[in-house]
Amino acid sequence: MAPSAITTTQTEPTATTIKPTIAKGNEPQKKDKTALEKISQGVCLPGIPQHPTFAAHRKWMLEKMALAFRVFARKGYTEGMSGHISVRDPENPHTFWTNPLGRHFGLLKASDMILVDYDGNAIGGNMSRPANAAGFLIHSALHKARPDVIAACHTHSPYGKAWSTFGRPLEMLNQDVTYFYGDAQAVYKDFGGVVLTEEEGRRLAAALGPKGKGMILRNHGILTVGDTVDEACYLYTLMERSCQVQLLAEAAAASGVQKVYVPEESAKYTFESASDPEALYWEAQPDMEWEEVMCGGAHKG
Repeated sequence: MAPSAITTTQTEPTATTIKPTIAKGNEPQKKDKTALEKISQGVCLPGIPQHPTFAAHRKWMLEKMALAFRVFARKGYTEGMSGHISVRDPENPHTFWTNPLGRHFGLLKASDMILVDYDGNAIGGNMSRPANAAGFLIHSALHKARPDVIAACHTHSPYGKAWSTFGRPLEMLNQDVTYFYGDAQAVYKDFGGVVLTEEEGRRLAAALGPKGKGMILRNHGILTVGDTVDEACYLYTLMERSCQVQLLAEAAAASGVQKVYVPEESAKYTFESASDPEALYWEAQPDMEWEEVMCGGAHKG
């Protein structure tokens, strides 16, 4: 009802209208909203699913991993036998799951994944094919260096490779790329060829740093990590698209059009307000759900 101009007679407050007096300094703390609550208007989306057993968690995780590969395939991120995703096992965190060598991303199922330990030994899952050697060295080093990293993605996608030739970080050109603001983005400036040594893997992990979510690998491509495979997958698609946008902006700037950057304060605010693991998990769900429908559930294999 709209406010009324009619004057009403004041009455004595009843017990239900009297507000209790709170001693100064004992006021209840107002809880900050999570990124997902800020993004959601009204009823909030549910959080990241929880699972009653390690087996249930593992099954869900491997199915999501297969979906992530299929998302990458549909977006054109395949390049021969290159590219890999790793996901830390929920029960044995010193081991991780990865994809078999030489199988197309678009054909991968949960049952195709290989479980390997930190020494590169295949200890579970589908052991009919080996894992990618370079992929193992990169992901093993990442998981060792960053206990918080559950999943990591790296492929040889076209725009990531193109932008990597500059050895420069992505610039804060728009709202979306601010998810890589500050320490969330890193650049690995040394290219020593295909990663076939543990030392190269360790250097890559060190370059990502303790807070990195995405990294430009000079003359190589891009890499992302996350608390879920969904988050790492979304950040990868975002970083690849951001490389494409950066290249378009560079081309326009070369012809004399001036770039206008997102202000520092605005970039920081957007990053802090919208890029936590729960929100980034949900950012991935549209692509994940679309792919599940398109493949008819074949990823569950």
